[in-house]
Amino acid sequence: MTDQDQMIPNNQDWRTLEDFVDSPDFAEVMQRDFPREAEVIRSTGMKRRDFLKLMGASVVMGGLTLSGCGPTSRPNEQIIPYVQMPEGMIPGRPQQYASSMVMGGYATGVLIETHTGRPTRVDGNPNHPASLGASNSMILASIFELYNPDRSVTIRNEGEESDMEAFTSALDGVRERLSTGFGLRILSGVNTSPSLARQIEELTSTFPNVAWYQYEPLARDNVHAGVELAFGEVLNTIYNFAEADVILDLDSDFLVKLPGSLAYARQYADGRRVRNDNQTMNRLYAVESHPSNTGAVADHRLGLKAGDVGLLALALADALGADGGAPVEDAPWSAEFFDAVVADLQASGGRSVVVVGDGQPAVVHALGHAINAALGAVGTTVNYTDSVITNPTNSVDDLSLFIGDMASGEAEAVLILGGNPSFDAPADSGFAGALARVPFSVHLSLYNNETSQGATWHVPATHFVEEWGDARAYDGSISIVQPPIGAMWDTTISEHQLIAMLAGDERSGYDIVRETYSDLSDADWRRALHDGAVPDTAFEPISPSVSLRVVPADEISGAGDELELIFLQDEATYDGRFAHNAWLLELPRAISKLSWDNVAIVSPATAEELNVSTGDLVDITLNGATMQAPILEQSMMVDGAIAVSLGYGTGISPELDEGLNFNAYPLRSIDSMYFASGAEVSRSGGRYPLAIVQKEFDDMGTYPVRYATLDEFIEHPDFVEAEHSEATLIPINVWDYSDGYQWGMSIELTSCIGCNACIMGCSTENNVPSVGKAEVLQNRDMHWLRVDRFDFGKEGGSSFQPVPCMQCESAPCEPVCPVQATVHDHEGINNMVYNRCIGTRSCGANCPYSVRRFNFKEYTNDDSILAEGRNPDVSVRVRGVMEKCNYCVQRINAARIAASTNGRPGIMDGDVTPACAAACPTQAIVFGNINDPNARVTQAKSQTLDYSLLEELNTRPRTTYMGRVINPNVTLYDGAASWHDEDKKDEESSEAEAETTE
Repeated sequence: MTDQDQMIPNNQDWRTLEDFVDSPDFAEVMQRDFPREAEVIRSTGMKRRDFLKLMGASVVMGGLTLSGCGPTSRPNEQIIPYVQMPEGMIPGRPQQYASSMVMGGYATGVLIETHTGRPTRVDGNPNHPASLGASNSMILASIFELYNPDRSVTIRNEGEESDMEAFTSALDGVRERLSTGFGLRILSGVNTSPSLARQIEELTSTFPNVAWYQYEPLARDNVHAGVELAFGEVLNTIYNFAEADVILDLDSDFLVKLPGSLAYARQYADGRRVRNDNQTMNRLYAVESHPSNTGAVADHRLGLKAGDVGLLALALADALGADGGAPVEDAPWSAEFFDAVVADLQASGGRSVVVVGDGQPAVVHALGHAINAALGAVGTTVNYTDSVITNPTNSVDDLSLFIGDMASGEAEAVLILGGNPSFDAPADSGFAGALARVPFSVHLSLYNNETSQGATWHVPATHFVEEWGDARAYDGSISIVQPPIGAMWDTTISEHQLIAMLAGDERSGYDIVRETYSDLSDADWRRALHDGAVPDTAFEPISPSVSLRVVPADEISGAGDELELIFLQDEATYDGRFAHNAWLLELPRAISKLSWDNVAIVSPATAEELNVSTGDLVDITLNGATMQAPILEQSMMVDGAIAVSLGYGTGISPELDEGLNFNAYPLRSIDSMYFASGAEVSRSGGRYPLAIVQKEFDDMGTYPVRYATLDEFIEHPDFVEAEHSEATLIPINVWDYSDGYQWGMSIELTSCIGCNACIMGCSTENNVPSVGKAEVLQNRDMHWLRVDRFDFGKEGGSSFQPVPCMQCESAPCEPVCPVQATVHDHEGINNMVYNRCIGTRSCGANCPYSVRRFNFKEYTNDDSILAEGRNPDVSVRVRGVMEKCNYCVQRINAARIAASTNGRPGIMDGDVTPACAAACPTQAIVFGNINDPNARVTQAKSQTLDYSLLEELNTRPRTTYMGRVINPNVTLYDGAASWHDEDKKDEESSEAEAETTE
């Protein structure tokens, strides 16, 4: 409990409001719970008792107004109606615009939803190859960046406020002084934009001596160097998991962290959709150095230090006859696992694939390509195309050249397009010091961050929702960045506009991008804008030949016995660019269920060796640099290693960054960008509270996740069935849905990868607020659904289980509400009537699934610009109101209206997709009308895999699950049966024990 939530001491007892007004507690309670009203009392000098009377009268008049018995107020400001409604805009009906979000240079197609011109939501674009309609948490939370109160909107010169006119004048002076471009340098992120590449090329013709560099803190340098080592040129690698029977993941986490992961996750899940009439599925082996989503759902998982993964690739290449392989002695893995993987890959041949993680060295990537070639996978599960990146170079090498130019004085003027290299450049690169030597420097950025403060000019950048642009997707498809609105502030510009200004070009962002595609007719251009991608621009596959030299084993030396430090791409901050996004920071991490903080992850065995435990603050030292972080023990972490995430501790917003100063970048050097051996850990003293929303990760004997192997499913298709009584504490309600709709949901546990997109999709759709770490520590998080993780404790790893409101037919929450605020409707939804709720929390106390949330405080602020991003179709809840999932009833009503408007007989299957299901990359969540026998949800519920959570309570949930099926290798699996068969074994054991006793 935080200080602000401590109970106020009763210096004087009071029973009535009059007593309360006269008590010493009044001022403190008012300031704590009613800050706006307390400010009124202070500023006006109003007497407290008069204020109480006025508030009472206001409540009465408010009630009259809301009930229609009194006049409604009108705003004092002058309002002007539309003289002519903008084309296509209908008040109350949202519009969607196809666009793209670019991360690390790669574009993902999105749909931006607007309400009367106001962007409120970003979803995946079903027509785009990189998203296929799905989203991840960062795409969904990107709308927060548009309205973030911390976003910079002021041009600054030497730290002082300035304006666009002054900046333009200064830039004109640079253009005149450096007319040949000598001394002019540009640093951008990794670029795939044809328009930006064209602009730089044109700029070079005007300023022939200008130099352009590219840097990303999480650049795929090792990937590019590895493919060049294997084929002699930098190529783009595209995987096709839809054709893979056996997948070997080497520290890649391909389900969530690769360009194209949304498409890859769909392909992977499609290969595992076991049904009564489909009893085949792919098999996934994961070898990884730290806990990941991919490893959690793998059929077999092997923990290895990051430095030892290369040894495994070396040995696999040797065993499979691939170029570059060599035998490995004293291998740090079991021979049984190695032999099983080799046999499975050989048996599958061209229908197998090996994927190597971005953080692995180039030689490991080259070995991965050699193995795929030896298996015959090229052209089936692996394809190669020309490079997606413009001028593919080594990002760290480029940054070093840029820093060298600044430090030597050769750079007289630099333009830094986005990023924050003063914060995230390698610690031994000396970026910040070199930047300080440049006479004229410009940093274009969403935030006034460390690099902005070190530059002579900071220019606020437009958000991608406000700007025109383009970029290529993971397969080379050109994607258009189309803004549904213009820049919200006239002080913000895009990178295209900044480069144009440098060249003396005053054209708009649209004109710049449109020129790139001047060969497209207006009709084709409109089609590209409508679809979000330029047709037929994906790169064609090519067939390179592997010519890899033999790699001696001592070149891949392994991790050794020293403590290994691993740097991770963070689920919330990415590389630090989302460090001010409260939605992402509060979202529980997939494996640990931690929110808000950075931690040092260790295995229980390593924690015992270091004499530390979860919550202990430690100092981590590497190459003379030290960071502080709290320890978090995780069973899936490899022994002898410690993992920390990148992107925390930017130090710009004291309110947001309080306690988040666990910055790992000072430990990251040019030679150890992803992992390094030789780390030292020492206790720094003290403990640090961690907000973990799930405390237990085993099933505790309650079997929330019912699972079986594929062989067990084939033998016992009904393995999820369990005996239970019909006893119940509440009456069994029988509802008649024969004349209408009967909404229901099915969640397939085999397909769920725990990416949390469903949580973020629900939150952005339903205006769910972030409440802060202090509230999460008190179990007051407000997410309407959670994704639990369970460890099976044997082969089969973990399982994720999304848990929204179950929409029970016999709901325990309904009969206990004294005001009927929670009611069953005629279509089966358990609704919340917010204006009835009086906050007794009886419904939450009686919910066995713990899916209801209570507004303990006024979490929303109508005065914040964040209010502009709310969905107007969903009411905003106030303090004292209970809330929960309602199947996105607003979307059901919108589909009902659309069907009536279009003259259709009713809502058809697929017309309604709740926000959680729309976001899911694996389509694990299916929703629809159970009355429709052909609906996808009905087909799912008809499978023998269908079961209810806590069905022994007889609440008859409308949301049910499809049991998890895993596909282990029989030579590695220990023969342990499913949960149901284990239960039978326990019964048989008890019976045998009883017979023995007799």
